[in-house]
Amino acid sequence: MLREWNQLPEYMQTDAVRPYYDQLKKKGFSLFLKRIFDIVVSLVLIVLLSPLLLILSILIVLDSKGGVFYRQERVTQYGRKFRIFKFRTMVANADKIGTQVTVSNDSRITRVGAVIRKYRLDEIPQLFNILLGDMSLVGTRPESTHYVKHYAPEMFATLLLPAGVTSEASIKYKDEAELLNKADDVDKVYIEKVLPGKMEYNLESISNFSFIKDIGTMFKTVVAVIR
Repeated sequence: MLREWNQLPEYMQTDAVRPYYDQLKKKGFSLFLKRIFDIVVSLVLIVLLSPLLLILSILIVLDSKGGVFYRQERVTQYGRKFRIFKFRTMVANADKIGTQVTVSNDSRITRVGAVIRKYRLDEIPQLFNILLGDMSLVGTRPESTHYVKHYAPEMFATLLLPAGVTSEASIKYKDEAELLNKADDVDKVYIEKVLPGKMEYNLESISNFSFIKDIGTMFKTVVAVIR
């Protein structure tokens, strides 16, 4: 459910965000269904995928030094910060020895990590974030604080809902790493080119939000990964 307008962070109480808020305010029942669906599906998937979670954890530990999970700080609904669960696919402390955006030929990616990233298996632990209420199955991918600082006023509308594991933008930009491969300054290209493009899809999804469309996005994601 949405907070009242005057309870939003001040930087979100703008004319740029208001139209998106008014649209979502009419979708109270759909938002309720979305949360119930997130809880049920995340619980079921955690149980069903527990053997895979265990196997991947063992492979990650055997392949390189470091923990099983990557717990970078990200931003979710209303600008709240949380620590995301992802399987570690890079060397330990990778974010301290390079950019926060990963390209496809990134030397920091481990051998097992390359396979895990290829099939999006690194995202599975985010089921725990969904259960905790930090994320949703469908929604704007959570950005790090570093990139949220570069949001245009309208982009803050994406923080009206919890961050998501997948979205229309994620599907359209599934080969994002390849787009950044030839960039001399990865951060600059991401902020000036990639982020605005992804946000167009994210804002459109906010404007046209419905529980049924979320289900459709999940199926599109499965098809995209299989392809």
